[in-house]
Amino acid sequence: MINLDTSSRVSVQLDSMIEDITEGIINIRREIHRHPELGMNEHKTAKIVEESLKGLGLEVETGVGKTGVVALLRGKENGKTILLRADMDALPIDEQADVLFKSQVPGVMHACGHDVHTSILIGTAKVLSQMKDEIRGNIKFVFQPAEECNPTGGANYMIEDGVLENPKVDAAVALHVWDIPVGKVALKTGVMMAQSDRIFIKVKGKSAHGSAPHQGADAIVAAGHVITALQTIVSRNVNPLDSAVVTLGVIRGGYRYNVIPDGVEMEGTVRTFAPEVANMMPGRIENIIKNICGALGCDYEFKYVLGYPLTYNDKELTNEVIEGLREYIGEENVLIPERPATGAEDFAFFNNHIPCTFMWAGCKSEINENFCVLHNPNFVCDERVIPVGIKAMCAAGLKLVGGSSQ
Repeated sequence: MINLDTSSRVSVQLDSMIEDITEGIINIRREIHRHPELGMNEHKTAKIVEESLKGLGLEVETGVGKTGVVALLRGKENGKTILLRADMDALPIDEQADVLFKSQVPGVMHACGHDVHTSILIGTAKVLSQMKDEIRGNIKFVFQPAEECNPTGGANYMIEDGVLENPKVDAAVALHVWDIPVGKVALKTGVMMAQSDRIFIKVKGKSAHGSAPHQGADAIVAAGHVITALQTIVSRNVNPLDSAVVTLGVIRGGYRYNVIPDGVEMEGTVRTFAPEVANMMPGRIENIIKNICGALGCDYEFKYVLGYPLTYNDKELTNEVIEGLREYIGEENVLIPERPATGAEDFAFFNNHIPCTFMWAGCKSEINENFCVLHNPNFVCDERVIPVGIKAMCAAGLKLVGGSSQ
């Protein structure tokens, strides 16, 4: 454990180094923001990352998990290997926020802050590479593609490409900008983010003229009953002390105002926080669809696709990171949330292999009070989160690998 004198010295050292690079890191963030790229197409972003890491004495590998970048920092002494991860992809959203560095790609924007995550990790690499002689162990800086590509996700591609090996990774840490006050960092042990699965429904009826509904089987009416009934799962099949979400976000059907269509397609998401609730969902959803369609003379197709698992913060690892954050960024700036978030993260796939912890970094302030909702065309991130995020990631890395002065 770092003693208080050492902790204070390192904290001051980090502040100085972060201050020196913050302007440059913000410029990198804005360049990435101007040129957003969707999952598995982050070629320009990956090139920016690669160029930013040059000259830091890191072992840099590109094309990992298709478009990912990995940079390895080997400390002065042998020890653990800690993975620090950022995601790089943008969303298919047309930016409406009025910022000077607005997206130049129609229909694509960084509405989830991945440009900020990438920039924070670049800054973390720049800082920790200057502290190489104080590090006992290794740090892998992982710039991951396709976090938004549920149900597959870019984390799986990087794992398949061996990102957890050579050297073998002992634990992983990631960060996400969040709707909490800028300057604050939040994390908790246990479940941090939901399991996110996908559902695909086809209601198959019989077409007829709109004036003669008795001659057909109305897929739209059946679909309407299915939509309503699915909402009873959470209210009537899930323990009130547990939580779940069933949302249908897409519905397609119909040809003309006076034609009863023979088919309706729906797509949705299921969010759960406990394995027993997750395991119940596929059968319960299909049972509702089957019985409603049967009662209304329709047939159906149903597909339930497992997506991102629970993002679970390992207790021992997370408590160690919390201790490090309190030492380096101040106890008053470390929040312990009461509940997990209903969002999901493909960082959770790392949970299947190694202990992990996931934290939120506040990016909300007076400048974006009404525009700090993720996945929104008006999303604006307070860039003061960047130096805080760099220090938080540095704190986590230093705490977990240990330093030669410890």
